[in-house]
Amino acid sequence: MKQMKLQRFPPALAVFLIVLVLLPIAIGEARAKENDRQFRRALPGYVFKFPNDHASHDDFKTEWWYYTGHLSGREENQKFGFELTFFRSGMNTANQVQSRWKVDNVYLAHFAVTDPGRKSFFFQSRTNRPGLATGGADQQKYRVWNGGWTAQLDNNAHILKATTPEYGIDLKLVSAKPPALHGKNGVSQKASCKGCASHYYSMSRLQATGTIIRDGKPIPVTGLVWMDHEFGSNQLTREQVGWDWFSIQLDDNTEIMLYVMRVKSGGFDVNSSGTIIGADGSTQHLSLSDYKIDVLNQWKSPSTSATYPAQWHISIPGRRVELTVEPLLNNQELVGEQAGGITYWEGACKTIGTVNDKPINGQAYVELTGYAGAFTSDI
Repeated sequence: MKQMKLQRFPPALAVFLIVLVLLPIAIGEARAKENDRQFRRALPGYVFKFPNDHASHDDFKTEWWYYTGHLSGREENQKFGFELTFFRSGMNTANQVQSRWKVDNVYLAHFAVTDPGRKSFFFQSRTNRPGLATGGADQQKYRVWNGGWTAQLDNNAHILKATTPEYGIDLKLVSAKPPALHGKNGVSQKASCKGCASHYYSMSRLQATGTIIRDGKPIPVTGLVWMDHEFGSNQLTREQVGWDWFSIQLDDNTEIMLYVMRVKSGGFDVNSSGTIIGADGSTQHLSLSDYKIDVLNQWKSPSTSATYPAQWHISIPGRRVELTVEPLLNNQELVGEQAGGITYWEGACKTIGTVNDKPINGQAYVELTGYAGAFTSDI
């Protein structure tokens, strides 16, 4: 199986663990002290306002805009999974000189393509600072960018663009549903401590049209995309060793988001939770006791010898949901090649099962961290 590893940064939440630990060294800073720059925490009472809340929230420490989707062209071998993700990490500014080079935030982006027809997985990442306007996130309107990769709103449509020599995307996404708030009123608790949470919502059913570029050749595609936007400060604890996250889009026009936070003592943190999003856009919060995730198969990485779950059965008895989730490719592992880096699995998956005893199909993305070594940094 061919795997292209062109850059060194893994995706999703785990990539922030690298940024927060290593990037201050790269720019000649010590790690931020608690009293140098005060960041807000995600607490009850926050009121979302859209489209304003699509924009950046620089008063929180970490933030990401995360698109995953499944695209199809006209030919059988033109089926793809993709990720385009933008991250913002607030930095310590106490000891920085007041100049155009002052670093309030550091910006990272990653772009990944799963190409099952070729049995290949491609990934590239970029890191930039605001000084030369090569990376940024607008606080007034939704526009984030990094080295020419962009995500923004245009007449209520999400426009995504990313280009590399191997793959690229140029997509227009139109939402079939309003934003779905996760947790309790948009506060997604990650641990029991006060403020160990994020403000978190999803655009769970974005209809995609546009092109994917493979080997320099544009392929017209349509598809279905999921967008997560999350912002908070110091969300996790040292007792947590990793997490498994699922976004599932079913053919009956419903969606499911689930995550479990794994802890050192074994099992899951009681704050693990999920959301069912109805066909009408309504949401139902799920606590850990409302669902069960069983591992049906495993895959051992030839690169890292880490063993990952590779197939799951998800049961939500109260909603008569029984689903099997399976990767399109086993090898969708991102290997942290930089010293101290995090190795991480992020992958496009298919879904089959039943809802109310009726057969159903769907698609999913799954994110797995901590299987090649526990993380210890805060995000």
